Amino acid sequence: MHRILVLLLSALDAIVAAAIGIAVALAPLTVLWFVAFGAPDLSAIWQTSAAIWQLGHAVPLQVALPELYVAQAGIDPALAAFAVSLPPLGFAAFSLLFGARSGARAARAGAWVTGVATGAVVFAALVAAVALTSRADLVRVELWQAILFPAAFYAVGLLAGAVRVAWSDGDDGAVDALRARLDRASGAWPEFPGLAARGAALALTALVGVGALVLAIALVVRAPQIVALSQSANLDALGAAVVALGQLLYLPTLVVWALAFVAGPGVLLGAGAAVAPAGTQLGVLPGIPVLGVLPEATSPWLLALALLPVAAGAVAGWAVRSRLAPRGTPADAESTGLLLALTGAVALGAALGAALLTLLGSGAMGPGRLAQVGPDAGAVAIAVGIEVGLGAGILLLSPRRGAASGSRPDRSSASARDEEDRPAGGPSRWESPLLGRSPSAEPDATGTGRPSPGADGAATSARAPSGSDVATGAADTAAPDTAAPGTGGPRR
Repeated sequence: MHRILVLLLSALDAIVAAAIGIAVALAPLTVLWFVAFGAPDLSAIWQTSAAIWQLGHAVPLQVALPELYVAQAGIDPALAAFAVSLPPLGFAAFSLLFGARSGARAARAGAWVTGVATGAVVFAALVAAVALTSRADLVRVELWQAILFPAAFYAVGLLAGAVRVAWSDGDDGAVDALRARLDRASGAWPEFPGLAARGAALALTALVGVGALVLAIALVVRAPQIVALSQSANLDALGAAVVALGQLLYLPTLVVWALAFVAGPGVLLGAGAAVAPAGTQLGVLPGIPVLGVLPEATSPWLLALALLPVAAGAVAGWAVRSRLAPRGTPADAESTGLLLALTGAVALGAALGAALLTLLGSGAMGPGRLAQVGPDAGAVAIAVGIEVGLGAGILLLSPRRGAASGSRPDRSSASARDEEDRPAGGPSRWESPLLGRSPSAEPDATGTGRPSPGADGAATSARAPSGSDVATGAADTAAPDTAAPGTGGPRR
């Protein structure tokens, strides 16, 4: 594909990614504004939609309530200005995945550097335009954060998708040069980067899946408490719709919280409040219905949830081991150092990924005790690293079946050793002394198993002489020829 076409398609992908992300916030907000107020204020709708989209990319929002509203509502003036930095990660996940798709397509076209650079520049330009046209007095953002953070999510997705495809398919450039240098190493070490990345990605994906499963079960079990909180809020249809949409946007963030809960450290809910399998201490929480999913008390049985990250590590270790030593590869080809390095790389990659997710899934929800909500990234990284490393180590470092007695030799090596050990003119171990060559024996020189012609053109048998033939020949040599009774000829 021509580089100009790759450039145009990458730019179009960046425009579509930014447009869809903002439309997810803009479309429902416009509808709700029409229903609630009738005449739309396009400037306010655009500013609010842009602020939601920026918050979804981890851009902190600085909220300053008007003095008149603070006085009428009786709010403490010290709480009139606060930060909101707990992001709805659905926006960031969409930008990341859409960027990975665009980068992979550019790599398949053979111009991934052009595609990544073009997509990143165009997306950053669009983000800058959004940040400059949506500035408001009520909700303020740092301009550099509003430009850098969304652009970084999309650029990381672009680069990850492009490098993944270039590593597997080749790019006739920098990635192939790196692989050529790695291929000079002995054993399976050239495949170490790809295997480590695959194992870490698989472990992290399994952890996110475990978090989603635990969250789904908790939503079903705690459904009565969620419904009770919704009813106690006394919301009208418009308010219920706004709250439902907001909770839907925060669903990926709740999955990250569930991952931290399963790993063990749990989730902090402000000063003096935490939810973890080892114990729960809840204080005064906002009346958000979905927070009813938080358990009021925990059981020691919940500590068994830590086995799920171990299982995720075991799955990753199995996947890496199956690619490292495919069927038929001798077990002694795997060095202990390589397996140890792979175990550490999978555990470290999963720990870093979990730390990044929990860092993005934490922040401020409001003033006062809600200034810090979410998991502790350091604690979650340590717990995930230990648990995933344990599971991966069990599968990677355990001896393979048959490794103790050595790998089974193949037919070619066995036949070679048999030919070397067989005496000249004697039968091989593939031959029976009574029946000649067995059906499973190697073919003769002609490859047909039939007698091959000798030097004089007569057919000669490739079978070694059997014991009975030898005995008969000896007897014929020792006994003189005698005439059979009733005949005049000699008896043979």
